[in-house]
Amino acid sequence: MHVFVTGATGWLGAAVVQELIGAGHRVTGLSRSSEKALALAAAGATVLRATLDDLDVLQGAAAAADAVIHTAFNHDFSRFLDNCEQDRRVIEALGRALEGSSRPLLVTSGLYGMGRGASETDLPNPASPRLSESAARAVAERGVRAATVRLAPSVHGLGDYGFVPILVRLARETGLSAYLGEGNNCWSGVYRQDAARVYRLALEQGVTESVYHAVADEQIPFKVLAGMIGKHLGLPVVSREREHFGWFANMAGADMSVSGARTRELLGWTPQGPSFLADLDQPGYYAG
Repeated sequence: MHVFVTGATGWLGAAVVQELIGAGHRVTGLSRSSEKALALAAAGATVLRATLDDLDVLQGAAAAADAVIHTAFNHDFSRFLDNCEQDRRVIEALGRALEGSSRPLLVTSGLYGMGRGASETDLPNPASPRLSESAARAVAERGVRAATVRLAPSVHGLGDYGFVPILVRLARETGLSAYLGEGNNCWSGVYRQDAARVYRLALEQGVTESVYHAVADEQIPFKVLAGMIGKHLGLPVVSREREHFGWFANMAGADMSVSGARTRELLGWTPQGPSFLADLDQPGYYAG
């Protein structure tokens, strides 16, 4: 297939590009950075220089492809609501380009507000500010073969710049590794390349579902994560109130431990990378 990938130079998107090209697919990848575009071209992809605001360009690329994978999202949390609205506009534009065809669209979302043990058939939390999945469902109602890949809160691996590094940085700044309350809320995790394989397998099997869960380790208590960070930084591990976490308090206290059993069964997907805790036990996670 010829696959158009947004976010093709990002943490997950670059792994998706690698996974697709390794399986013999042709990739056009979106990049707004000249430097990152060079790496994308070196990986074997055709580079499309544009931004998420260039909706006409994105539509044209989607119309020329056999499938679309949307991994791009602006993670500037100081303007999170604006970024959620931008994401919705992009998904609608990609969907318009695919209307009237059987060409699939895979979008990316998270697990915030899903609750412990939720499965792929459970609906997302309507109060979640992120609009990716609702936008995908709206596109699907217009006949597009659209689906959502819900990612574990930690898509881990050396080089990760997501939520765990935020916790590491907070621990360094405050001199302690903290958890909320009893710390019994659980996160889930998935190794970066394992997550990328979910996208490839879903495309190759025709995107028959509306939701897939890229989740390997399903239930890791937040207190255990804080303990691992404290161990490597040589800091005390203690309970703190929401104020300690600032803007990250909702995530730190969230229970994002869901089941990925249906995705494993449908796709024949077996995670192969290191576990969440094994990855976090590497000194490289705490360098710098």
